[in-house]
Amino acid sequence: MATFLYRLGRLAFRRRHFVALIWVALLTLAGVGAASAPPAGSTSFSIPGTEAQKAFDLLEQRFPGMSADGATARVVFKAPAGEKMTAKPNKAAVEKTVRELGRDAEVTSVADPYTGHAVSQDGTIAYASVKYKVSGMELEDSSRDALKKAAQDARDAGLTVEIGGDALSSVPQEGAGELIGIGIAAVVLVITFGSLLAAGLPLLTALVGVGIGIASITALASALDLGSTTSTLAMMIGLAVGIDYALFIVSRYRAELAEGREREEAAGRAVGTAGSAVVFAGLTVVIALVGLSVVNIPMLTKMGIAAAGTVAIAVLIALTMIPALLGYAGRKVKPAGEKSKLLGGGRAARKPARPNMGTRWASFVVRRPAAVLLLGVIGLGAAAVPVSSLELGLPDDGAQPTSTTQRRAYDLLSDGFGAGFNGPLMVVVDAEGSAHPKTAFSEVRKEIKGLKDVVAVTPATPNKAGDTAIITVVPKSKPSSKSTEDLVHEIRGKGADIEAKTDAKLLVTGSTAMNIDVSQRLNDALLPYLALVVGLAFLLLIVVFRSVLVPLKAALGFLLSVLAALGAVVAVFQWGWLSGLMNVQQTGPVMSMMPIFMVGVVFGLAMDYEVFLVTRMREAYVHGEKPTQAVVTGFRHGARVVTAAAVIMIAVFSGFIGSSESMVKMIGFGLAIAVFFDAFVVRMAIVPAVLALLGKRAWWLPKWLDRILPNVDVEGEGLRVASSADGTEDERELVRV
Repeated sequence: MATFLYRLGRLAFRRRHFVALIWVALLTLAGVGAASAPPAGSTSFSIPGTEAQKAFDLLEQRFPGMSADGATARVVFKAPAGEKMTAKPNKAAVEKTVRELGRDAEVTSVADPYTGHAVSQDGTIAYASVKYKVSGMELEDSSRDALKKAAQDARDAGLTVEIGGDALSSVPQEGAGELIGIGIAAVVLVITFGSLLAAGLPLLTALVGVGIGIASITALASALDLGSTTSTLAMMIGLAVGIDYALFIVSRYRAELAEGREREEAAGRAVGTAGSAVVFAGLTVVIALVGLSVVNIPMLTKMGIAAAGTVAIAVLIALTMIPALLGYAGRKVKPAGEKSKLLGGGRAARKPARPNMGTRWASFVVRRPAAVLLLGVIGLGAAAVPVSSLELGLPDDGAQPTSTTQRRAYDLLSDGFGAGFNGPLMVVVDAEGSAHPKTAFSEVRKEIKGLKDVVAVTPATPNKAGDTAIITVVPKSKPSSKSTEDLVHEIRGKGADIEAKTDAKLLVTGSTAMNIDVSQRLNDALLPYLALVVGLAFLLLIVVFRSVLVPLKAALGFLLSVLAALGAVVAVFQWGWLSGLMNVQQTGPVMSMMPIFMVGVVFGLAMDYEVFLVTRMREAYVHGEKPTQAVVTGFRHGARVVTAAAVIMIAVFSGFIGSSESMVKMIGFGLAIAVFFDAFVVRMAIVPAVLALLGKRAWWLPKWLDRILPNVDVEGEGLRVASSADGTEDERELVRV
């Protein structure tokens, strides 16, 4: 592989005009596709095979035109202090609002609070339920404006009015954090390279790669039903790995220049060596992201595949566009140890009187490996302690900041009708096979009313055919509580008895039941997913390092870092530690998809640092150095660049903490803290300590396995032989040795 990539790097350097033209053409093509593509519709959130999804599908068949997945809104009214909602002026204001809402072309129905028994017992709070033809993401802006105007008119009449439901859902607005993250990345690159031009290359190529990726996602969004979160994740991952992959190749190029090689040769060797590490690091990320498909949640599958495509683009750009741009830059990109005129006068920097920081740190670790290993493991173990109290769920309006109208509507409904009113359960009774459907409906309602955590059960609402009915159940507890989850399972547990008595089937659905099913699906898939991703990456790393213990250590180190990162997520988003700093206005359960998502993404990113750092160590070991000295050599060449890469990735991920979308905010924080733990504790401390303790055993590989494994030559040994035919005398002598 190293020889092929070496030739590719030299070709891209020589044919830089052609390579640049190809990437510009791809970016233009993707941009035109995005501009001309139809706007994306709603993102269908389905979980095939679950009871909640089966019930939704049944409702689509038996209640045509019902728009079971259409947007809903609850316009909540509160009377002025000392007054009732039944007072004549207040009632007139509410009825006027209902009439205004009903004029909207996208509204299918509006329930009058006074005819639908939607006034609280104390008479101070009432609500009007609004049902739309389309989902919240498909809703026209004019419909949202009409909803807000109707609410404002009621406020002008003296009422307190808030709006809940998903009708106000819109594409989340990101903060300026992404730009700040890119700015920090630029500063780190300038410090690392000592050159504005060299620092600009990774940023430029990363932005081109992300531009192609995001534009392609936008162009395909309508056809493939891709949501806004898909492009956000692709941008997050694509920026981080795009900068890092380019950083490693540019850094190796400058190191090759410092050894006296011509620029084309240096570009070829940089792509042949660092590029090999980029390919395998990218493969681990792609495996982790594509592996999300085993969860069998289409939205998560699409997110993973789209992000994996952006990573693949980042790898290709690093291998081709970077050497092409280095060809354009010429002598403006200085060898390692030299700075540009702007930053250092253009003169060679003085040789340091003592080894660099990476060498000194690695020397310290290999002298005291047991102590460093113990300290690192204990530290990550302490950070992981909060995982023991992890609570999973999906956010509802109760998780919104208190400044939002959705959250205030949620609180008003809880005050007026009870905590469970915000998460009603929809029980669907399929009596198509029953001889007496009405009896079946009554029997189901009777069974549910007898359960202890139920506040109210509405009469059955049958369809026109009379073979299917909907019964709404209001729990006592809030939607995200364990009691409500137990109630859902209890109702479903009655299904067998109901079917035995009446030949009718009972299904529980609604947003609350759907959230419970999603959480269960994700929990069930976590271990199989972990086994698949870690297993495939383990086999890949055996091929890369030609070792059994090094990949095993890499996998165990990843588990430590991801558990510690999950512990930090629990501490901030569930316990409320540092919530003010992170702008977390409402604590609650951690999103159900967070553990499996972090396992996938963090594993891929963790293996990046493992590959980049340990391949340098293996390269030194293969070329004759002792195991402990190889560790020090790997740090001397790689620690500075890996540190810069980690800081850049942390900065990029941290930029998404400013998102208005709670899911994006949590993912940004989780990935940033995970990269910190993995890069600076696992890879920089635990890895060298373990390798120092293992010595030669770290690179042990059974002979039979050594014979059957392909030789991918990540260390670039083949380049020495390939270049000996037309290389310098020194290179020929090196080959002979």
